Amino acid sequence: MSSLVESPEIRDALLPMSVAFFHAASQMGWIDEDVELLEGFPVKKMSKSPEHEYFVRLLLRLLESVVGPGRFVTKESPITCSDSEPEPDLMVVAGGESDYRHTHPSTAELVIEVAIHTLDRDRQKARIYAAAGVREYWLFEPESSTITLHRNPGADGYAEILAFEGESAAVSEVVPGFRVVPSELVAGL
Repeated sequence: MSSLVESPEIRDALLPMSVAFFHAASQMGWIDEDVELLEGFPVKKMSKSPEHEYFVRLLLRLLESVVGPGRFVTKESPITCSDSEPEPDLMVVAGGESDYRHTHPSTAELVIEVAIHTLDRDRQKARIYAAAGVREYWLFEPESSTITLHRNPGADGYAEILAFEGESAAVSEVVPGFRVVPSELVAGL
C-alpha cells in the first residue's frame, strides 16, 4: 500500500507553514521538539545512532580547536531561514553567543551534516543553506568515506560542489585551519 503523500494530488494540496507559525505552534506544544521545518513543511528528525553522534563529536572537537574569536560552534541548533528552520549537526556562526540570546542565527559561516541514514534529506538541505547564505556546507558520508563541500551560495544553490574521498583533504576557505581527511575521520583520527 502506498503512502498518502506519494499521491501527486495529495502532495500538491499540502499546505506549507511559515516560520512564524512553526514557532507559535511549537510554543503551544502542537509541534514536538524532534521536528524541523524544511521548505515550509514540518519534518520529523531521525533519531541519532551512536555512530552518528561519534562523528559529530569528532568534528565538533576539530572545529572548536580552530575557530577563533568572533565566531562560535553550535551543535544541533536551529538556523532560521525564510521558509525553513533546520537544525544542522554542527554550525559555525559569526558573532558571540550573546548575539543570539533572543533569536536564532539566520545564516552561518559553515554548516556540517553527518549523513548516516539521512543522505537524501541532507542533500536537499543544500538548497536551504545556500538560500540562507551559508558560506560553506559540508556533507559527510561515513559509509563512503566522502565529504561533499558546497561553496559560493546563491539563490539557485551552490555554484561550487567538490567531493573529497579517502585520503583527499577537504579544506575550509571560511574557517582557517579546518581540514578533514575523510579516511582519517572514519578511522577515528
